[in-house]
Amino acid sequence: MALLPQEIIRRKRDGATLSDDEISAFVRGLSSGAISEGQVAAFAMAVFFKGMSRDECAALTRAMTNSGDVLDWSDLPGPALDKHSTGGVGDTVSLMLAPAVAACGGFTPMISGRGLGHTGGTLDKLDSIPGYVSQPDNALFRKIVRDVGCAIIGQTANLAPADKRFYAIRDVTATVESIPLITASILSKKLSAGLQGLAMDVKWGSGAFMAKSDDARALATNIAYVAMAAGLPTTSLITDMNEPLASVAGNALEIRYAIDFLTGVRREPRMYAVTVALAAEMLILGNLADDIDEAEQMIDRAFASGRAAEIFGRMVAGLGGPADLMQRPDAYLAKAPLTRAIPPAANGRVTAIDTRGVGLAVVALGGGRTRADQTIDHSVGLIELAGLGDEVGPDRPLAIAHARDEADLARATEMLLAAYVIGSEAPTRAPAIVERIVA
Repeated sequence: MALLPQEIIRRKRDGATLSDDEISAFVRGLSSGAISEGQVAAFAMAVFFKGMSRDECAALTRAMTNSGDVLDWSDLPGPALDKHSTGGVGDTVSLMLAPAVAACGGFTPMISGRGLGHTGGTLDKLDSIPGYVSQPDNALFRKIVRDVGCAIIGQTANLAPADKRFYAIRDVTATVESIPLITASILSKKLSAGLQGLAMDVKWGSGAFMAKSDDARALATNIAYVAMAAGLPTTSLITDMNEPLASVAGNALEIRYAIDFLTGVRREPRMYAVTVALAAEMLILGNLADDIDEAEQMIDRAFASGRAAEIFGRMVAGLGGPADLMQRPDAYLAKAPLTRAIPPAANGRVTAIDTRGVGLAVVALGGGRTRADQTIDHSVGLIELAGLGDEVGPDRPLAIAHARDEADLARATEMLLAAYVIGSEAPTRAPAIVERIVA
């Protein structure tokens, strides 16, 4: 008997639990175009208000995964592992984490996205490297993963194509924030990548999509449990995004920051803590370490020995970038024509940061998008961003802006000043790692 899309929508609208067959039928229609945009929107709104059980969410995840290609990494001599972040400002973790895990025997075929809104995209950062092929063919992708241990690229057209259509409709119908739909969207792409383990970084705070800790916890828990039910061992970490994770935000500037981190020039404590914690979870999931202490020590050694830096350099060269990027980054990374310090509106200590506002200041400089089809200026951004509790004044600006012209600089300055609250006492700072959730 045919499963009519309007009947599936009606049942979910009325709060019923959908069967695997009903969910699979709906996703098939979503993929083929047999189900109209209006029906997809109605289904999304029904789920938004009525929710989904974890079993339903797992069925939706599996169906969207199977709507396109599923990569197979069974020929690798080690586990295929990855991490995913829900997005933030100054989050450069992937660039350091992938080579560190590779240095410890894991393989990281990382499929990343571009930035949209206030969050920066890993793919945009890598596109600031001259020659880097961020969307290689499958043969080159597999070769670099096998030979180097990691490759960070963009999503191919036929990985979870049902999710691509579903997300586009959710984006214009105010249904993006549904926890079951976020979960299925993230995990369908990760399952299609053929992974054996996933470390999930769920951000919370003023710069996160989940601004409330309870919402972040609900999403992190749902992802961990649904991933396990769908066959992907996953650990979720809730991490703090009430301030930029790094003191840098902007594409080429973040590549420079990552190179400094990998080569040991500068490793800021919060960035180091989050990177090591997520990488350690990947080693545990891949059975490359027996416990967290051992895993963290392995990642520490990967950085201290220079192996992670070496592997990152090899990955860049293998994907078309400069062979000596690690040694001469300033010879290749674009530089903005205008550099200027942004002083605070008043002297004192940073008591709060609207981190989303900081990200939007980077967008105002031209370093981000307000529409998916926009081009960006890889050279612009902010460095030396003040963090919570920092004392700012004549000798310590809020940030140093890299801009292409005075008009962009003026817009970004206004936005950055609005994003910082200055007072007399240092606030209590949240830990970088807030909570660990295992299914």
